[in-house]
Amino acid sequence: MTGSEARRQFLKSALGAAALTTPIGKAFAAGAAAPLAARQLTGSITVFSGAGANVVAHRDADGVALVDGGLEEHSQDLLRLVARQSGSGKVHTLFNTHWHPRQTGSNLRLGTAGAQIIAHENTRLWLTQANPVPPDGHSYGPLPPKARPTKTFYYGSEQLTLGDEPVEYGYLGQAHTDGDMYVYFRKSNVLVAGGPVAAPSAGWPLIDIKSNGWIVGLAGAIQKLAGLANDQTVVVPANGPVLTRADLLAQHQMYSDIAGRLQRFLRQSLGPGEVVARAPAAAYEAQWGDSKYFVSTAFQSLWGHMAPDA
Repeated sequence: MTGSEARRQFLKSALGAAALTTPIGKAFAAGAAAPLAARQLTGSITVFSGAGANVVAHRDADGVALVDGGLEEHSQDLLRLVARQSGSGKVHTLFNTHWHPRQTGSNLRLGTAGAQIIAHENTRLWLTQANPVPPDGHSYGPLPPKARPTKTFYYGSEQLTLGDEPVEYGYLGQAHTDGDMYVYFRKSNVLVAGGPVAAPSAGWPLIDIKSNGWIVGLAGAIQKLAGLANDQTVVVPANGPVLTRADLLAQHQMYSDIAGRLQRFLRQSLGPGEVVARAPAAAYEAQWGDSKYFVSTAFQSLWGHMAPDA
């Protein structure tokens, strides 16, 4: 067996062992069964919680645009609440900030009804096949054609207008997944941040390694979001209460700090268990909760970028 082959075998074994033995933090403890609730952010924008992830609705003269759709099991109740809150049962546009089921659970219902579904091209591609969903690895997809994005983009950002609201949406690179996007309602100054951002009360965000997410990209995505925002911007994370630009800057610093430590450990040829034992995120656990699962996956996320023979 060559050195490269031995290293590949070691990495595969370590990944499997870490997946089996690493405890899962509070962010992923069984699917938070909070009741559906609505919070008005502006005259035209409402954020809905309790559907598995934050769902943002913008009302205009033509109906409603949604950013993300929650889990399929909550979709019907969610859309009823959206209709009551907005005064319109028509959802004409749905943005998927990435492919996970907590974001795409309303795709089939809304796509069948004729809504335009907007996402990054990588999100569309993931939805054409079955994929393991972290942290437990259950299979999701493929979604039927009517549930897949109908308008996609690749790099940079694009714009559209919803009523009198200019909306910018753009790519965040390989971060939480490789199809992450933001949606920025510029007039209302509401920035929907997608999967790279979570509120501390919701726990650490996932890094989906099999979808090419990685911690350095996660920090970079948050830095990009902070560059779009200003001190008055309302930032909507994937989960938890709304945040501010100052929160984004603090998260960027935290992930950059952790990523730097993990890269040093990688250069020392440590394994995931050894890295978790060194508790590189311990200083943040009082606010974010147990970091073992996050640290393990964040460390493994470096392998494809910094260990090219893996």
